[in-house]
Amino acid sequence: MGRIAVSVDHIARVEGHGDIHLVIEDGRVERCELAVVEPARLFEAMVRGRRFDEAPYIASRVCGICSASHVVTDLRAIEAVFGIEVSARTRALRELLVYGSFLQNHATHLFVFAAPDFLGLGSVFPLAETDRRLFDQALALKALGNELCARIGGRSIHPITAVTGGFTHEVAPGEYLDLAEKLEGAQAFALECVDLFRGFDVPALETDGDLLAMVEPGAYPVIGSDVARFVRGGYEFSCAQVADEIEEYAVDHSAAFLARARRTGKPYLTAALARINASWDELGKTARFAAAKAGLRPPELNPYLNNVAQAVEIVDALERCAALCRSLSDPAFGGSSEPVAFEVRSGTGVGFTEAPRGALFHSLTLDGEGRIERASIMTPTAQNIANLEDDMRKLAEMLLAQGAGQAEIQLRVEELVRAYDPCLSCSVH
Repeated sequence: MGRIAVSVDHIARVEGHGDIHLVIEDGRVERCELAVVEPARLFEAMVRGRRFDEAPYIASRVCGICSASHVVTDLRAIEAVFGIEVSARTRALRELLVYGSFLQNHATHLFVFAAPDFLGLGSVFPLAETDRRLFDQALALKALGNELCARIGGRSIHPITAVTGGFTHEVAPGEYLDLAEKLEGAQAFALECVDLFRGFDVPALETDGDLLAMVEPGAYPVIGSDVARFVRGGYEFSCAQVADEIEEYAVDHSAAFLARARRTGKPYLTAALARINASWDELGKTARFAAAKAGLRPPELNPYLNNVAQAVEIVDALERCAALCRSLSDPAFGGSSEPVAFEVRSGTGVGFTEAPRGALFHSLTLDGEGRIERASIMTPTAQNIANLEDDMRKLAEMLLAQGAGQAEIQLRVEELVRAYDPCLSCSVH
């Protein structure tokens, strides 16, 4: 059958820089690599010796899209060390902040990065000519995520109002109601997005890896739980045991650490698709109906359908955030969001949130003066790379068996990489 080589230098329409190297010899995949070519950015070393209250602002710079998630995750790690319990109002505000980054990220990924693959376009810009309404509403959805983050966090990226134990500022009640109306107004377009992305033709691929997501009884959690579940492995663990349950390891072809479950040795996917598999029953009614209509029900193991899962999460986020904003418009709801009193002490704490791209873990060790002795960050993309490489290999073998040539294999592999929504810059944090 000869030799097929797919080599993509600097994958287009992803965050960061990476290469694809795929070599097929006589019908067998001999090499399959996603090489992250960015240098280490040293955020974990950068915070050593700094005071605890500086860490969240530094960590937010790991990512321009998921900055809110990094701030909240760092705050949860610090509060675990200090034994801080925040108010229900503070938790609601943090949830809004994280969901704002979901809207930012999912809208950007779906329409700027993924959609051109299936619309036969080289980028999102021709969409402005071929379907101006879709183009404008996609940008408006991204702008709504920016506005939500700006009003809650003080800025659209790198929020400044979220601090240890609470918030330094809140908007007026009327602004919460204004946000609620805007979020509700975006729902119709979000439902169209689910149908649009489910209508795209994708290969019938099933990942062999596990799926990892935060779980909480009676909730579709993004910040409210310390428990993670390996869906296919069928077990849960506390985020405090993340180093015991997840093994990070290095490979020669990539600057990023890869990850696998220690108990099973299996790679895994952590993303919107994992969350929907883990917490399907806890989706809001509108989102669950939209997902069911689109045929997205657990167990769903096709990584291409992470695009559809993100579209479903947009529907869910809009509904949840509108309800939260209406609750927060009552100043008496959930107690005060002002930072609670606390005592600085030494110890190690792990923060865990669901960032837009998947599970995010921060571990911090503080000394008695509240200075950081050690920091560890485990980003979703770094956790996903090993599973993505396995899926690329499986996809290439499947396409080859179907008689596909080099051009089709390359296109489909690139589509798969983008469906994972990787942030390669985050993976070398």
